[in-house]
Amino acid sequence: MSQMDPLTELQSYADKNRALVSLRFFKTGNGQYGEGDQFIGITVPHTRRVAKKHAHILLSDIRPLLLHPIHEVRLLALLLLVEKFKKADKKEQKEIVDFYLTYRSGVNNWDLVDVSADKILGAHFFDKDKHILYDLAKSKDIWERRIAIIATFHFIKQNHFADTFRIAELLLNDKHDLIHTAVGWMLREVGKRDQKAQEKFLLQHYKKMPRTMLRYAIEKFSKDKKKFYMERS
Repeated sequence: MSQMDPLTELQSYADKNRALVSLRFFKTGNGQYGEGDQFIGITVPHTRRVAKKHAHILLSDIRPLLLHPIHEVRLLALLLLVEKFKKADKKEQKEIVDFYLTYRSGVNNWDLVDVSADKILGAHFFDKDKHILYDLAKSKDIWERRIAIIATFHFIKQNHFADTFRIAELLLNDKHDLIHTAVGWMLREVGKRDQKAQEKFLLQHYKKMPRTMLRYAIEKFSKDKKKFYMERS
């Protein structure tokens, strides 16, 4: 198996029963957010194993993986990019970021965003101009908007919250539940590190927040504090 190319090795783990479960879990039906996506039933641990083994792969060889119709193959491509980014110098990291942005059409489901946006875009743009994240936050594409807010998870881990709050403000009126959950999750992560900063933001905005966003944001609050926010929203 060690001589296999990454795609062949990944496909060796395929499981038809798991694929059927994934089709339902990732909402692939008509009109759903994952409409038309294809699965072959591979676990994330197996996908990570293949990515770690093949982290030496060239970007040019990752391109067809990231544009592949099968979901787990695109996940492999993103995990490969994350592995490469960890070991890359600044020049190589910039090449990976440019690659990610160029082929971001392949980052088209919530799990694909969540395993990659903070680890590549967030890590790269932390100490740089962040206008690209704001452009993504204003996109008509749901996955680009999710990339924008999830990218700030890296900033949050460095105790930098300003961009999370600014992008959250841009997304307060978003219509999609998957943006509500992402923003609420990032606000919750801020609260784990600085609850005063989180609550300052919430007190300004909670009355107009979608309820799902607010519920995610206050998940770690006490029962009484949750009641305060939810009853006045």
